[in-house]
Amino acid sequence: MNGSDGVGYAAAALTTVSFLPQVLRSWRTRDMSGVSLGMYSLFTLGVALWLMYGVLLDAWPIIIANAITLGLAGVVLYFKLHHR
Repeated sequence: MNGSDGVGYAAAALTTVSFLPQVLRSWRTRDMSGVSLGMYSLFTLGVALWLMYGVLLDAWPIIIANAITLGLAGVVLYFKLHHR
């Protein structure tokens, strides 16, 4: 791993972990009134595209971070669609 990969992994870890509080809150309370369906739909699509971009570049920091973030955003989106 080179220095730029280290920066990439650190950025990926921080931005990915930032979604955990929303996922945990959504899981516990099932209260999704404060979550925008439009925002999370667009965000989830954007993360899926970032994941595809990472795969095309074979850039593991991008792939790992966006695969995890896609899963977390997907959970929030699922709860928004099923627990209005």
